[in-house]
Amino acid sequence: MTTHKNLLGGPDPTHLPENEEAYRLLGEESKSPAEVAAAHPTFSLAWAMLADDAYEAGRVIESYAYARTGYHRGLDALRRAGWKGHGPIPWEHRANRGFLRCLAALARAAGEIGEQDEYERCWQFLKDSSEEAYAELKR
Repeated sequence: MTTHKNLLGGPDPTHLPENEEAYRLLGEESKSPAEVAAAHPTFSLAWAMLADDAYEAGRVIESYAYARTGYHRGLDALRRAGWKGHGPIPWEHRANRGFLRCLAALARAAGEIGEQDEYERCWQFLKDSSEEAYAELKR
């Protein structure tokens, strides 16, 4: 992995630890996101998948709740990984994607329920964290 030095003196990128067991359950064992979230409640990708599934089924409040859970679990993980409340959270690092997807899902659901301040704040947080994630997820 290449590490890029921030020439402006900002914080280094934060890389969440991988959870190979959770990825294996989703992939090789074909467990549902709900089963994976129950077995690994700190694994934000499972919460993001639940949020996306609920949203696509028209269950916006449920999507909001799943996204918020994954978002908060992700914030806890980021802090444990040394994140100080700002700085890059690279999209290209696989373990970061669950948190970033939860952040986008939270923004999307907040917009749907009329939480305009939260909608704007979450999209800005995503853009500040990862331009790549913002471009990929804000459709």
